[in-house]
Amino acid sequence: MSQTVSPSSTRSKTSGPTWRQSVRAYVALTKPRVIELLLVTTAPVMVLAERGIPSLWLMFWTLLGGSLSAGSANAFNSYIDRDIDRDMHRTSQRPLVTGVISERQALRFAWILGFSSFALLAVTTNLLAASLSLAAILFYVFVYTLWLKRRSEQNIIWGGIAGCFPVLIGWAAVTGELSWEALILFLVVFVWTPPHYWPLSMRYRDDYGAVGVPMLAVVRPAGVVSVQVVLYAWATVVMSLILIPVAPMGWLYTAVALLSGGWFIIESHRLYARAQRGEADLQPMRVFHSSISYLTLLFLAVGVDPLIPALHYLGG
Repeated sequence: MSQTVSPSSTRSKTSGPTWRQSVRAYVALTKPRVIELLLVTTAPVMVLAERGIPSLWLMFWTLLGGSLSAGSANAFNSYIDRDIDRDMHRTSQRPLVTGVISERQALRFAWILGFSSFALLAVTTNLLAASLSLAAILFYVFVYTLWLKRRSEQNIIWGGIAGCFPVLIGWAAVTGELSWEALILFLVVFVWTPPHYWPLSMRYRDDYGAVGVPMLAVVRPAGVVSVQVVLYAWATVVMSLILIPVAPMGWLYTAVALLSGGWFIIESHRLYARAQRGEADLQPMRVFHSSISYLTLLFLAVGVDPLIPALHYLGG
């Protein structure tokens, strides 16, 4: 018996993605989870720079401009890495791999976001903040993605600088300049990035190895990587404590820096101990997730600590 195929079913098989699928794909291209983490460091720094609540409009435009900047850098990264994303299980569902978005569309989208972020920040904040935003995009695309990522085991160490720029952008948006406080927080994120990302690369070691990306976990044994994670975790906590006399910071930030930092260090040492015992399951994602919680708590304290005197005044 012959089977009649309806025109609607034919169209559903041959037509392109729906507008909802396209929107989701464009959002995915910006890597929103990465953007969320960057914004966690921006807003609190603005409060610290103001020593109070900055203009809400200033915060809105700064966070929006920063999101566009990070989205642009991530979209460029997805375009450049589309070849290896096809061969990695972790990235096999990204929009350029599935074909929901074409390469030309992705590249155009990345350029639009980049130009929009610079223009928006230049108009609504100041030229310094806009220039730092542009520098972050250029650093992530050219230094990390095109140069270091596929060539050096230190790719995350130096490439991670791009993720430190939101701290400077937030400070510059409020003050129009940079300071030691901003530099210290920049360095906190800088030394935090390797012990945050190396455990993830341990989890997906086979993926990175299959495409020839020399992440530290690919080219060094787990014992060596775990030692580096411990050393950088300690360096992160020490750097966070340097902010206390410089800013200066109060009891809340001090307590959070010590307690959450201690937790981060303990998880790092546990990873090292499992590696030394030669356990099959190193559970590196425990360190990965604890690093995110640590940074979130630390920068939340950065934003709340300066408000405590005002809260005492209102309550008294």
